[in-house]
Amino acid sequence: MKEAIPVARSVDHGFAKLMPDVDRARAWLLTVDGAPQSYVDLDDPTHLEFEYTRRLGHVLDVVAEPGRVLDVVHLGGGALTLPRYVAATRPGSRQDVVEADRGLLEMVAEHLPLPEGARVASHAADARDWLEKAAADSADVIVADVFGGSRVPAHLTSVPYVREAARVLRDGGVYLANLPDAAPFAFLRSQLATLATAFEELVLIAEPGVLRGRRFGNAVLVAGHHAVDVTALARLTAADAFPARVEHGVSLRQFTGGAVAVRDEDAVPSPEPPDGAFGIG
Repeated sequence: MKEAIPVARSVDHGFAKLMPDVDRARAWLLTVDGAPQSYVDLDDPTHLEFEYTRRLGHVLDVVAEPGRVLDVVHLGGGALTLPRYVAATRPGSRQDVVEADRGLLEMVAEHLPLPEGARVASHAADARDWLEKAAADSADVIVADVFGGSRVPAHLTSVPYVREAARVLRDGGVYLANLPDAAPFAFLRSQLATLATAFEELVLIAEPGVLRGRRFGNAVLVAGHHAVDVTALARLTAADAFPARVEHGVSLRQFTGGAVAVRDEDAVPSPEPPDGAFGIG
């Protein structure tokens, strides 16, 4: 078998590298400016290496009955890890990937092609701009995993942005977001308050050590007009190598506390992660 060779090039918003995994024959790690962005196993697209990606995958598994076709919008592309996962677990699903970095999209398409039959359309566009132009009631799921470097851009954290996401989702739709923070969780709490302006049901998934304030880490937020199956979600996340807690209802309202929803004029990016905060899990 031909040895996989790392690929590196300048893209529109940084310097990207694709590095082969020595332990898995056709698996690759994508970094941009040194920050891990995606991990893809071309032979097994259901393998989700990053902790937060597995949690997003668990939510995608419980939002509808197994195998049901969904219309999914992915804000933030990376190496298209979750679009590959949905194509494998829900064949026939129609998916749109919105990625601001056209050069990155081209690099991934060249070196990590999608499986045959995957119905995935890629769009080189700003996530909010694209969402504002999207048709109402057109998506079952929106997955927001957008980073400028290692921070969530400020314009994707405000009430007007959240209202656009709610407009694009169908009544039973679900919004998922990957958000990094650390105690005292000013950013995360503000995002819960912001999502609550447009959605009735909220769920937070995070590692206990992060919630106890021991370290910086990713939290997955789930929002919709109808409750997801938190029992199934808790069972799946508890079985991971790095188990997570699922918070909802009273405990989540207590966590949110008196946080205020974010206006456009007050929006800020997610906090800068400390050195070494992000890695493969």
